Amino acid sequence: MTLHKAKKVVIITEKLILKGVCHIIEECGGTGYTIVAAGGKGSRNVRSTSDRALVIEDFANVKIEVIVKSINIAETIMEQVNAKYFQNYSGITYVEDVEILRSKKFNHE
Repeated sequence: MTLHKAKKVVIITEKLILKGVCHIIEECGGTGYTIVAAGGKGSRNVRSTSDRALVIEDFANVKIEVIVKSINIAETIMEQVNAKYFQNYSGITYVEDVEILRSKKFNHE
C-alpha cells in the first residue's frame, strides 16, 4: 500500500454561510468536502448539536473538511474564507497533514 501526502483543511463555522464556503472550496480547486454538524464552546458561547437547542437551523454550526493536494490550495481556501466571512460570522479554520490512499481522487479536473 502506498500513501500520498496531502492537506486537510477544516473549517468550523455557521451553517448560514455554508453554501458560500463550499463555493470558495470548489473555486480554489477542492474536488469535494465533508460536512457534519458541530457543537462546542468558543469565544461566542456554547453551540449545541441538539435539535431541540436550535430554534432556527441556519444558526447551527457545521464542520467542513476538505482534502487537497497542496499547501497552496489549502492556504488559499483558508485565506478566502477568512477574508469573506470571519469578520461578520463566527468561525475557525486550520490545516492538518494527512496521508491518503487514492491521490487521483483529489486532482481537480
